[in-house]
Amino acid sequence: MNTPTTHTYPAGFEEKTGFDQLREMLLGYCYGTLGEKVVAKIGFSTDKTHINKQLNETEEFRQILLSGESFPGSNYFDPTEVFSHLKLPETFVEPETLLELKLSLETILQVIRFLSVTTTDAKLKHPWLATHIHDLAVDDALPRRINALIDEQGVVRSNASPALLDIRQQQQDLAGKANRRIYKYLSEGKAGGWIQQDVELALRNGRQVIPVPVAYKRKIRGFVHDHSATGQTAFLEPEEVFELNNRIKELEAEERREIIRILRAFADELRPELPDLQKAYDMLGIMDAIRAKAKLALEMDAMKPQLTDEPVISWVNAKHPLLWLSYKKQNKHVEPLTLELNKENRILVISGPNAGGKSVCLITCGLVQYMLQCGLLAPMDSHSQAGIFHRLFIDIGDEQSLENDLSTYSSHLLNMKYLLERCDEKTLFLIDEFGAGTEPRIGGAIAESILDQLYEQQALGVITTHYANLKLKAGRHPGMVNGSMLFDSKQMKPLFKLKTGIPGSSFAFEIARSIGLPEQLLKKAGKLTGDQDLDFDIQLQDLEVKKAELEEKEKQLKHADTFLAEVVDKYEYLHKDVETRKNEILNQARREAKDILSNANKTIENTIREIKESQADKEKTREARQKLEQYTENQKQALKDTPAPSSKKKKEKKKKPVQQEEVDPTPIKPGDTVKIKGQNTPGEVAELSDDKALVVFDSMKLRIKISELVKLKKTQQKNKAGKSGGMSFDINTRAASFKPDIDLRSTHVDEALQKLQNHIDDAYLLGVPQIRILHGKGDGILRPAIRDFLRSIPHIGRYRDEHPDRGGAGVTIVDFSK
Repeated sequence: MNTPTTHTYPAGFEEKTGFDQLREMLLGYCYGTLGEKVVAKIGFSTDKTHINKQLNETEEFRQILLSGESFPGSNYFDPTEVFSHLKLPETFVEPETLLELKLSLETILQVIRFLSVTTTDAKLKHPWLATHIHDLAVDDALPRRINALIDEQGVVRSNASPALLDIRQQQQDLAGKANRRIYKYLSEGKAGGWIQQDVELALRNGRQVIPVPVAYKRKIRGFVHDHSATGQTAFLEPEEVFELNNRIKELEAEERREIIRILRAFADELRPELPDLQKAYDMLGIMDAIRAKAKLALEMDAMKPQLTDEPVISWVNAKHPLLWLSYKKQNKHVEPLTLELNKENRILVISGPNAGGKSVCLITCGLVQYMLQCGLLAPMDSHSQAGIFHRLFIDIGDEQSLENDLSTYSSHLLNMKYLLERCDEKTLFLIDEFGAGTEPRIGGAIAESILDQLYEQQALGVITTHYANLKLKAGRHPGMVNGSMLFDSKQMKPLFKLKTGIPGSSFAFEIARSIGLPEQLLKKAGKLTGDQDLDFDIQLQDLEVKKAELEEKEKQLKHADTFLAEVVDKYEYLHKDVETRKNEILNQARREAKDILSNANKTIENTIREIKESQADKEKTREARQKLEQYTENQKQALKDTPAPSSKKKKEKKKKPVQQEEVDPTPIKPGDTVKIKGQNTPGEVAELSDDKALVVFDSMKLRIKISELVKLKKTQQKNKAGKSGGMSFDINTRAASFKPDIDLRSTHVDEALQKLQNHIDDAYLLGVPQIRILHGKGDGILRPAIRDFLRSIPHIGRYRDEHPDRGGAGVTIVDFSK
């Protein structure tokens, strides 16, 4: 077996899977060319340790972005050309470049401080990212040394050397003297009447000159630099001023020589530090690239799965990244993919209707696996498991070649030959429309043989097909499993959902019937197809329908079981409560009866004793009997007045009825809010059938008789029409008061972005082609936040720094798309 020369096949793997588009997105998220160079080098790896490190770094940065921590985000200067130039002796860099070097060095030191932060237990807060700063040796005094040479405008400071200070003082003195002299001549000319009162000094050849009528040019001895277009005015520099300006020019040359000397001396000091500085800037580029990957991960809700060195796929709710991002903008749903490939089930055979999502499923497998092995987080649940493959192979699309006289099928066969020569247990292959492109029976037979060989070589893979023999093979062969893209046969539309375990039908006849092909034509096609193939497809359809019905009934039974279990629990609780209270009542009755008997015995004994003591006196006997009768009547009345203990408890236990004012007496219809009689939980009616209603209680669905439901009144809706805040927009007033510049300096990020959003909305509505944002340089927080925000607005064509003379990096110019 030949040794593979590449880990992915074909050469255009990234273009076929769409990874090239993700790379372009990453480049757009980078702050500078340092990060772009790192992103451009992102490639497929088979080293688990390396992949795991990259994924952990990206996940750490994703958490930084989620937490809102302020990671340094400005002045990502690329000094590659500067350092290459400085390696040569006697070289130097201009002051403007030194300023960029100083600002970027400050950013590097900020990054090092950020990643050196520890937690309360003295551990690094961001350990994976911090690995990139361990071996750095950057002189934190270097920015101060540069700052001692140049100012904030990138001009060499006068005190950089005594000679430079002396030169500039001479320049200042001579310039002041020349200025005073030329104004003296101008004033004398105006006073003499040979120069008009409204004439001002002009500039010619970089020199200040006096506009003098040609007739009076001899009034002043000097040098004529130019004449007006009419020839009536001469632009004259007085001789005395001319000499002074010449001396100033000489001093400018001396100043330049002294500046070069200073810059060369500094370059000589800097040259030994270049290797360490280059490592620090490499780290800055890596951080820029990792931030871009984390930013992309946030955009597509990507997570870090559990990584294993084994070639397995156990993905939960994986999504095609590009499709997910596109649908996200449109507020559309992407059906996630849950996929399992391992040693036991190595090959998945996906079938189903055309345009049902088979190819998307296939590309999702290739793109997501490639992303992970390139160190990018993938859109799937974090408890998914992802393995490492040493080779990825994809065969999709039309690869016919006129130059090489290859048909589509020949090209596919060449791809299969390449795969069979190189695949092993760590190969993931993805083949679309396996065996297609030639006579179906022959193509199906060759495809089945290739599938057997791939299985014997222990490769893992996913194929899509319409061939019945491949579906049957997957259903009978251990290690191969069928999968189908589900199709709604009632509404005749694909559901884009993968279901493993059963093959799918192509629904060719149903789709043809739905688009209006004549029934007679379809009947004839059915006869030509043959009973065996047609019966197989019909059986598949019936199987899918019956399985869907069984699953729906199973769900309903589960919901009903849950509901019944709740009712049984309530019954058992009430029954237990009744038994407990019955025992309490009986015990209480026994105690009361015992007391009554005891008191009755005492009363009788007292009565007998009184009769005996009175020796049967009639009056005393009568009084004693009356007392006994009165006691008996009192006991009867006490028993009569005592309420039954159970009635009070029943009152307490009785469920509160639905408040009368909540009940809606109108007939129940879909969309109404209802309750089950005697229950409090509200639900929504999904559909009605005969005398029953399908009611949704949160995530539970129950079919209940309509007679057992109580319809509830809906709350009053707010009047939406004409009461949305009374907003009005006077275009003329806005246009008159609108200014293209907006000053966001000394403003918090959230407040600044809100103000900027309103400003951009007004500018776009008014048709303003360009705006200027004043944010300043500051500590570098506001500018990157604004740049990130601008990147998200579709109708912005481009943005850039202002000219250095008008604010430079402290001002952003925004151009709207035409």
